[in-house]
Amino acid sequence: MQSHWHRPQHGDVRMMGVLNCTPDSFSDGGSFLDVDAAIAHALAMQQAGAAIIDVGGESTRPGAAQVSEQEELARVIPVVRALSLAGCPVSLDTMKAEVMRQGIAAGATLINDVSALRFDAASMAVVAAAGVDVCLMHMQGEPDSMQTNPHYADVVDEVCAFFQQRITACTQAGIAESTIVLDPGIGFGKRLEDNLALIRGIDLIKQRFGMPLLLGVSRKSFLGLLTGSDVSDRELETAVAGAMGIAFGADILRVHDITLQKRAVRVASALSQPCLRSRTSLA
Repeated sequence: MQSHWHRPQHGDVRMMGVLNCTPDSFSDGGSFLDVDAAIAHALAMQQAGAAIIDVGGESTRPGAAQVSEQEELARVIPVVRALSLAGCPVSLDTMKAEVMRQGIAAGATLINDVSALRFDAASMAVVAAAGVDVCLMHMQGEPDSMQTNPHYADVVDEVCAFFQQRITACTQAGIAESTIVLDPGIGFGKRLEDNLALIRGIDLIKQRFGMPLLLGVSRKSFLGLLTGSDVSDRELETAVAGAMGIAFGADILRVHDITLQKRAVRVASALSQPCLRSRTSLA
């Protein structure tokens, strides 16, 4: 059974709860390897206000090693199935076509691929056949090497060019434009200045493509570079960065602490509505 996922429209900001079923994710690695613990945490996030839970079985932190397909399936499929049966909308964070296929069969309604469906040649066909939503993220390089001297002449222009190429490839493969979400990939092959420029450039990306935009800033390293805070103590910085993202037009915030960040989202959304109406037009 697939639990319905309502895509955000016209400034209706949604929260995506992060559920890392991994031993080595940068923030909460090892906390939710146990299936029952993962399910309980996900349902708590939904109760707190998450519109969808993003389940991942392979860390994409800088320097992360790849996980086998079978290991990833074992980590995520029982969780996806249980959450879907419980009526909780599920996003599946994976780069592998077979994990996507089995995850969709288990109830996932959104595929969140940090490679923008480039890693596995079969992934576009899987998404197209299922008709589920898909999030295309920009990443320079690969997870294990993406933070090794990344460079851009104009990061917003280059990310937009990448999105245009991937949208074209997806639609040619039979994926409907109406199912696509864009993610500029904060922290994925980006310098501090690139991350800041992309957050400031959200409105330009929205104006160009008119598609929902997902922003993932929760606890990320660039926040620590700005304030010196440890990864375990970046919720304040996350709230500020997320609020600025909302002001510039972000539709979905991918966060770890739903209860705390919901408060920031409510305030930022209320303050940003006139700004959103005047600066952006969603399809």
